[in-house]
Amino acid sequence: MNNLDFLLLIKAAVLGIVEGLTEFLPISSTGHLILASSLLNFDSYAATVFEITIQAGAMMAVVWHYRQRLAATLAHFGTDPARRRFAAHLLIAFLPAAIVGLLVGSFVKAKLFHPIPVAVAFVVGGLIILWVERRHRMLRPSTQTSRVQTVDDLTAGDALRIGLLQCAALIPGTSRSGATIIGSMLFGLPRTVATEFSFYLGIPTLFAASGYSLWQQRHALDTGDIPIFVVGLTMAFVSALICIRWLIRYVSTHDFRAFGWYRIVFGGLILSSSMLGWIAWPAP
Repeated sequence: MNNLDFLLLIKAAVLGIVEGLTEFLPISSTGHLILASSLLNFDSYAATVFEITIQAGAMMAVVWHYRQRLAATLAHFGTDPARRRFAAHLLIAFLPAAIVGLLVGSFVKAKLFHPIPVAVAFVVGGLIILWVERRHRMLRPSTQTSRVQTVDDLTAGDALRIGLLQCAALIPGTSRSGATIIGSMLFGLPRTVATEFSFYLGIPTLFAASGYSLWQQRHALDTGDIPIFVVGLTMAFVSALICIRWLIRYVSTHDFRAFGWYRIVFGGLILSSSMLGWIAWPAP
C-alpha cells in the first residue's frame, strides 16, 4: 500500500466516524460529511456515493442495538397484530421521503450539496430547535399526559406526519433525526418516543438511500474502492453504536437546546469564514 492509498483510508475512517457520531443527533450527518469532505479534500469520483453509502454502517448499529425487537417483529409478523402495525407504520413513514427523493433528489444534490447552503441550513435548523424547545417547555407535555407512551401507541396518522417531516431532511444540513424528532415534538409526541421511532425509521430510509446510490454509480466504481468503503462502514458502525446508546440516556433527562446552539455557532462560523475569505469553500 502506498502513502496515497493509506491517506485515503485515513480520510475514509475520519468520515466514517463523523457519520456515526452525527447520524442520530439533530445536527445533520450529511451536512457534516459535506463539510468534512471539503476540508479533507475527499473529492474523488466515489466521494458522493461513499458519503451516502456509509450511512448503512450507522444503520447497522441501530439494527444491532434493537436486534431483539426487530427479530421478534419478523418472527411474529404473521401472528401478532401489533408487530404488523409497527411494520406498517414504518412503511407509511418511509414512503413520503422515498417518493420525494426520487423526484427531486438529483436537483437537490446538484444545487445544495455544498458547504454554504449547508451552513445556512445549520443556522435555520438551530433556530427552529430553540423555538420548539421553548414551546415544549411552556406546554410541558409528558409521557404521563400524552396518549403516546411507546412507539406501539403511534397511529398511522402519526407515522404519516413523521414521514412528511422526514422529507425536509433531503435538504443537506437539515438533519433527518432533527426533522423527525423535533417535528414530532411539535405534534405532542414525547421526546423519548420520537427519538426511538426516528431510529427505527432510519433503517429503511438510509438502507434504501445507500442501495439506490450504489446502484446509480455501479459503473463508476471498481474493486479498488472496496477498502475505502469497508473502512468507512466499519467506523460508522462503531461510532454510531456508541452515539445511539449515549443519546438514549441523554434524551431521558435533557432537551436539545445544546444542539440548537451548536448548529447556530457552527453554521455561523462557516458563513463567516466564507465572507471573510478565511476558507474558500467550494461553490455550487
